[in-house]
This record gives sequence, structure tokens and C-alpha cells, in this order.
Amino acid sequence: MSMHRKWLVASLWLALGTSAMAAEFGTSPPPSKFDVSPLQSDQTYSGFIVTYKNGSSERGNAAAAVQNVGAAAGHAKLGGGASAFARGLNVRYGRKLATGADLVHTDRALSSSEAAALIQQIAADPAVEFVEPEYLLKKVDGIKPAGAATFTVPNDQYYASYQWDYLVPNGASFFDNTLNANVANWGGANIQQAWSLADGTGIVIASLDTGVTNHPDLNLSLANAGYDFISSAAVSGRSTNGRVAGGWDTGDWVTAGQCGAGQPAEDSSWHGTHVFGTAGGEITNNSTGMVGTAFGAQVLPVRVLGHCGGSNADIADAITWASGGSVSGVPANAHPAQVISMSLGGSGKCTSGSVLGQAITGAIGRGATVVVAAGNSNANASNYSPASCAGAVTVAATGITSARAYYSNYGSIVALAAPGGGVYKNDASTGTQATTGFIWSTINAGTTTPTTATYGGMAGTSQATPHVAGVVALMQSYRLALGKSLLSPTQVTSVLKSSATVPNVAPSRTKSIGAGIVNAYAAVQAAGAQP
Repeated sequence: MSMHRKWLVASLWLALGTSAMAAEFGTSPPPSKFDVSPLQSDQTYSGFIVTYKNGSSERGNAAAAVQNVGAAAGHAKLGGGASAFARGLNVRYGRKLATGADLVHTDRALSSSEAAALIQQIAADPAVEFVEPEYLLKKVDGIKPAGAATFTVPNDQYYASYQWDYLVPNGASFFDNTLNANVANWGGANIQQAWSLADGTGIVIASLDTGVTNHPDLNLSLANAGYDFISSAAVSGRSTNGRVAGGWDTGDWVTAGQCGAGQPAEDSSWHGTHVFGTAGGEITNNSTGMVGTAFGAQVLPVRVLGHCGGSNADIADAITWASGGSVSGVPANAHPAQVISMSLGGSGKCTSGSVLGQAITGAIGRGATVVVAAGNSNANASNYSPASCAGAVTVAATGITSARAYYSNYGSIVALAAPGGGVYKNDASTGTQATTGFIWSTINAGTTTPTTATYGGMAGTSQATPHVAGVVALMQSYRLALGKSLLSPTQVTSVLKSSATVPNVAPSRTKSIGAGIVNAYAAVQAAGAQP
């Protein structure tokens, strides 16, 4: 795309009469043409994603797209014309997304009500197929242990001492270092037994998260082959806008108020390093540290989350690229993933017309199974995205007792659960934190930028998701070892559900966690038995 089109600007004077605008399209577009569910009253919005219909002049014409959005802004009469909002509002073209949608930006951030008015006015254009805001999704925050959360001398012994989630869910005793007592393990994912069949060899897992840091216990062979899809300098932490090669995590710390009024300061999370290790990035049988689920697979880090989160537009492009699709301005992915793992999300329903919905549909069409976190809000996952995207394998979290974790989202949209950690003794919602209340994996000791590689515990549906992504890699790896073709994403989902373990602690009927808890050994066996 030429630079003069990319930075095209339309100046709109909202105080002028409608004679300065194109004819008004109308004020009541059908709800299927737009989505305002991600809008939050405490946030502002300056990006809008518009998908024009195939065959329309706007579909391939940046100037026409900007002009029409500008006209819609005039019709929306933001601020009532006589207010402080009556000054000029500039609309500039951002870029063409991989889904075919156009991203445009306003020079002033709009309130949620203003954004909703503008979105509905844009949707009234007969040439528009779908419109939504650009908004930030966030990592599904992992709950960390109180007090010391890391080890300083990693050793293979930590597998036996901390990784209850890899064992058979048969009620066998697992010693909890914090409680100084044995705990019955009914929540394990039976991964260790699955290693007798497969280790993930031949499969690529794309981990879309904060990226990955250097760590002696991680297989980082694809770290430089990954990509940083964050286009905004404010989110990436770089000095200029734009994407860069490599899937490295440079830190996602924030200062007080940086992500919105009242938001506290936070240290870097190293969230991506933690889930990278769980999915399969941790090297196993190397006399160091811990283990990863599909340790023979290659994990491709794709950075989509930075300071304050990550744009739905950037994440949609990353999903397309990770699965082998084409993204303008980004080199082709030399290692297309058969599994995509996303421990991220935000409020709002995922519709088929949204960029996340389209990107996930496209990835599934290219053969990638897309595994996503249900969310940590103790709410119905159908109201969160990408948890509610059609075709995604949505994962809830359970603890060592097999009970649904108190924070885990739930509902009919959830496919199944996996170990995410219950935080407290007996997986209660309060009380004494337990070592077995967390999932343990690789992290970094730095508070801002990366420093020393170490290990730490987190709990959340973020931690449950890479377990399932790793199990999918084991399933597909076993297929390759048997000389069989890979299962389709639909077949993978079916096998995961049919082979799941029924929880020992029955979930509430109104708070479903899907088919049960992922059972790696049963899933791999069942995958191999398919024609």
C-alpha cells in the first residue's frame, strides 16, 4: 500500500450542517452489522475496524473508506455540535487487515457512548458488511502465590515436587510443600502417561501472548522465527510504531494510571514465558527444572500483548499469520502452526463478522486447532472474546480436587477444562494458599525488562489453556508417528471432549465446564484410533 494512501486524512467539521456531508445513510442498521459489546464506560476509543462488502468500491479504495467514515462521524453529531466536541475531527487510514477489513483512526479518542454512536452510523452505510471498535485485549491474568513465587536453584526434582497437573487423576497422594501434607490428586491431566505414546514431535504450537524470554530450560529454536505483531509504540514499548521480527518479550510493566484512571502500577508478568513452557517449550529429561506438555513439539512465540494489553486488530493478524495465512508487510511464516494457544481475552461477544471471529475461522480452515482461555471473571464465557468465537476450543480451569476454580469462567461455550490451579487449600475460594493451588513453569525475575531466568507459579484459565494446546500437539504427533494424516480441528475438538475425565467434584449445572477435564493419555489413544 502506498504511503499517501496509508496516511490519508479526511477533515470533518462537526459544527457544519449536513450540506458539507454525503447523504445520511440512516440511523437504524441491523444489529448483525456491528458490534459495540466490547465498549467499556471507563475506556476511550480511536480505532474502528470496518469490513466493506465484496464488490463495493470502498473494499479496495482507502480514500472512499475514509470519506465514508468521515461522513458517518458527521451524521453521528458527536457532542451535539455546539459543545467542545464541535472542533474538527480528523479520520486517517490505518491499514488493511489480513481479514480484508480496514482500520481507520480518529485524531481524538471517543468515549464509549460516542464510539457506539459512530459505529452504528458507519454500519448504516449499505456498503458496510460489519464494523467494530479497535480495543485492547489483555492476558488472562494469572493469580500468583503470596510471598516467594520463584525458585532460585532449578532442578529436575521440581517436577516431582510441583507438577501435580501432569499426573493420573486417581486420588493418589501428592505432597504439598506449603500445607506440609498430602493432597489427593483428582485434577491431573494424565500427561505423563501420554508420553509413552507421543511427545509432540513434528508439530508446531503458536503461543500468542507477551512473547518469550531467554531461559536455559526452554527450547527457543523458533524464538527468532516468531514475530512481534504489536503495531503501536505505546503498547510495544518501542520508540516507534511498527512490527518487528522475533517473538521476544521485552516486558509489559505499567506505571500507575498508564492503562486507565485508577489502574495500579504492575511489574512485568512474563506471562508468555510461563504458558510457553507449559504448552511444550520446557525441555524434558535434561536434568534441569521442570517439564512441558508436548516437549517434543516446537513452540513459536508470537508477541501480541505488551504494555496495557494488545489490539484486537493486531491479534487477528497474528492468528492469520501463525496459521500460515498472508499478512501485508509481514514475511511469510516459515513454520505454520497446527495448534494456536491464546491465554488472552476481553469483554464482548465474538461474532462471525468480527475480525477475531474471521481470523479464527480462517485459521481453522487452514487446519489449525485454536485453543483459548475461558477467562478468570467467574462469569459466563459467552460474554468474552475470543472465548466465544465459533470453532475455538474454549478451556475452563480446575484445581487438584477436580473442582472448577472459583475464578474460572464457565457456560455452554466451554469445551472442556484443564488444570489451572485452585489457589487455595481444597480449591476453596478463600483461605490458605497451597503449592498445589498453582501451575508451575518458567518465568523471569525482572520487574521491568528481563533479567534472571527462574521458575514460578501462576493460576488461571491462562494456565489451563496451554495444557490443552500441548495435548492437541501430542494427539497430532501420534497421528504422524502412525503414518496417518492430521485430524481436522473439528475432529480434534470431538476427541478432546469424548476422552475427557469426568470430574470427581461435580460442577454446578449452571456453571458448566464442558465435557470434563482433559485426559492426555485417553485423548492421544483416541486420536490414534481414528481412521
